Amino acid sequence: MNYDFDKILNRKNTNCLKWDFLKERFGADNLLPLWIADMDFRAPEPVLSAIRKTAGQGTFGYSGRPQAFYSSIISWMKKRHGVKIDPEWIVVVPGVLAGMCTAIRAFTKPGDKIIIQTPVYPPFSSIVTTNNRKLVINRLKIRNGRCEMDLAALEKQIDKRTKMLFLCSPDNPVGRVWEKQELEKLSRICLKNNILVISDEIHSDIIFKGHKHVPFLSLSAETAKNSITCLSPGKTFSLAGLYISAIIIPDAKLRKEFYREVEAAKIEASEPFAITAFEAAYSHGEKWLEAALEYLEKNADFLVDFVSKRMPALEVIKPEGTFLAWINFNKVSKNPDTIRNLLVKKAKVALMTGSNFGPGGDGYYRLNFACPRSILKTCLERIEKVF
Repeated sequence: MNYDFDKILNRKNTNCLKWDFLKERFGADNLLPLWIADMDFRAPEPVLSAIRKTAGQGTFGYSGRPQAFYSSIISWMKKRHGVKIDPEWIVVVPGVLAGMCTAIRAFTKPGDKIIIQTPVYPPFSSIVTTNNRKLVINRLKIRNGRCEMDLAALEKQIDKRTKMLFLCSPDNPVGRVWEKQELEKLSRICLKNNILVISDEIHSDIIFKGHKHVPFLSLSAETAKNSITCLSPGKTFSLAGLYISAIIIPDAKLRKEFYREVEAAKIEASEPFAITAFEAAYSHGEKWLEAALEYLEKNADFLVDFVSKRMPALEVIKPEGTFLAWINFNKVSKNPDTIRNLLVKKAKVALMTGSNFGPGGDGYYRLNFACPRSILKTCLERIEKVF
């Protein structure tokens, strides 16, 4: 089957956060938006067909999750990542962040410390502080043009109140696909200090050639028991607005405590379209994904080549995974307002401000290249005229 990722979809006037709320977010509505991390691609046809079938029923009552739902994620993880997941390990919640917040409430107390490694997905910090836990920031370091975990610095920040660590794998926004040795070192530190690892692996299917995603729970039986993994088809299959996530918890005691919080918050139910899309994507979406990965990697190559050849004042490293580029504007100006005004008022593009991602993000912007190449090209040409 041919997949037309070059086709431009008209997402305006659909309540689309990315396209319809630019005025509220950026102060102007005539911008080209490559900011929020959802795809401008049509979802796989098997998923759309399944959703149409569900819609065709004409009634949308309470829904349960059939065995095929669980089998779809189990088969996907085995085939794509070589990991065997038992069905009883799976707890379903409405989104990865809902799962992470549930873990905070289940396994930490107010005043406990939670580590994040920045720059990283902005809600990692906000869900810690809004749940009255103390945020501990361990900055990623750049070595040989590549972001790495600073594990020596990490160990120095751990004390008896440190109870949890959030891992973003692969990392959003820097696009790092963590290698097995890196993850093993991190796991040893966390095991030694009784720190529970919550691994957000929502981008784990968007991995480019030469790199391999290593599920954190696959490192060892001991690591699996000391971790909770958050999975979702949302980023992979252009389904980000259908909130559903599989939370994988191998340890029975942790799973029981986690589910107690799920029940307390009454977030165990799933809406019918999310159930349908989840199962269809993992059961029938692989060919679409292979084509999408090829297109996305060509977009990444195009972006890196364009920036390196035509915008020498900017710096970008090709991401190893995700559909996000992390662009350094610091050589242009150290004043964040200057860069923002140039992008919004002159270039007329909407990117995600790097400072949102915490320490290490100042002077950077995140660009989402999961879009038709013509849109990406137009965006880069607009930036080129200004920078």
